[in-house]
Amino acid sequence: MLCKFQPGKPQWYLTLLVLAFSLFNSPAFAAEQTLAVVAAYGGKEAIFAEFTKKTGIKVEFIDMSSGEVLARTEAEGGKPMADLWFGGGADSFIKAGQKGLLEMYSSPEAATVPPQYKDPKGYWTGVSLVMAGFLVNTEVLAEKKLPVPQTWADLIKPEYKGEVLVADPAISGTTYAVVACLLQKMGEEEGWKYFEALSKNVPFFAKRGGEPPKKVAAGEMAVGVAPLSGEFINMKNKFPIDTVFPKDGIPWVPAGMAIFKNAQNLAAAKAFVDWALTVEGQTIIQEKDPRIMVRPEMPTPKEMQGFSTSDLIPVDIIKIGTERQQVLDAWAKHMTAK
Repeated sequence: MLCKFQPGKPQWYLTLLVLAFSLFNSPAFAAEQTLAVVAAYGGKEAIFAEFTKKTGIKVEFIDMSSGEVLARTEAEGGKPMADLWFGGGADSFIKAGQKGLLEMYSSPEAATVPPQYKDPKGYWTGVSLVMAGFLVNTEVLAEKKLPVPQTWADLIKPEYKGEVLVADPAISGTTYAVVACLLQKMGEEEGWKYFEALSKNVPFFAKRGGEPPKKVAAGEMAVGVAPLSGEFINMKNKFPIDTVFPKDGIPWVPAGMAIFKNAQNLAAAKAFVDWALTVEGQTIIQEKDPRIMVRPEMPTPKEMQGFSTSDLIPVDIIKIGTERQQVLDAWAKHMTAK
């Protein structure tokens, strides 16, 4: 609501304008706001419900893998599909920031976040870590007399032929993290030899990041490469599955959040970023989907007791983002068509 000043009006009129402006910006009006979010995060419905309870800002969301978000935003010439992007690997956020698809915003709460978990220019900020490992169906493994794989090296053994499911890294931020991290760990030559060997055990590359966990839970596959977050770890309460933190290193990237350039509800998007980085917000988000959070004082969730950040593969996160297209092009070149 815009009010044009008109000279000659009495003092009571000006007071009324000030009162109207104050009411418009009050929490009652904030409650009418609706934040549009594209999300790739476990427990998001409950997370958004808590944010609405705290701020009065309603949330509407769609679920989409980070690679798909980046591809669609680029294809639409940077037109934002939502106000906020929540969850998914930071590699896509880094690329989106470089392409001018994101709004720069450094939350006051981001001062507590270690530098390796945020963009120095403020294009994105991490909320938690995406760590990758294995989800295994214990019944299928027992039926086929296969041991539970403990390392990345195990996955390329001949006995696992046809038993391992991996999502396409162009779509899945988790799989891209695996590829980029293992390439940095092994080196380009040995790394691509490894993935060529792995592809022989993979019947096809899934087109959605959530497909490997679902097929493992359903008993259609023995092993799936998946995010090691509470959403998937807790699936063992319903299905005959277990999770494995690879003993030869855990690939990881920050799970990011960012505001789209030309977001229609900029203030609401900033409010969410601020809230998600507070101790209160981090605690709620961790409760709804247990993960390692970006604030250093946050505890390790009980689902991950025994895990240590020293198990994470040492990587250059910025390199993972800036070299994303080169890595994906090399993947297409090296992988056998599935």
